[in-house]
Amino acid sequence: MPEEPRIKVTAVDDDETILEIYETGLAAAGYEVRGFVDPKKAREFFASAGPQELPDVILMDIIMPGIDGISLMGDIRNRDAAAHIPIIAVSGLNDAATLNDALLFGAMDYIVKPFSQDALVAKIKKAAELSRRRASRP
Repeated sequence: MPEEPRIKVTAVDDDETILEIYETGLAAAGYEVRGFVDPKKAREFFASAGPQELPDVILMDIIMPGIDGISLMGDIRNRDAAAHIPIIAVSGLNDAATLNDALLFGAMDYIVKPFSQDALVAKIKKAAELSRRRASRP
């Protein structure tokens, strides 16, 4: 039986500590993680990435300088190659307006900081299954 490919996660968060948590914790759980502390660099990546470079799941901080997560989600959704990728919005804000905006502009799920590693992994697994089903459609 062939081994399942590793789930690829791209994380965008202006907090380097959060990116380190993703990179160490998710890598230990068997995920391949690419992090961006600068949302502009993340935008450039999604604009130029080939199909093999694109992730299965995106973790997107909402509040970032320069480009906020909501705007970046819109950019990603407007790119045919990346439009199918599930986005999990991550924020320290736990209010209905922020949650509503995140879901309205492309997030499939939402997690509030601080979060448990187990809750994050469960959301990523669910999103990756969805991503792979979408990608396998003709």
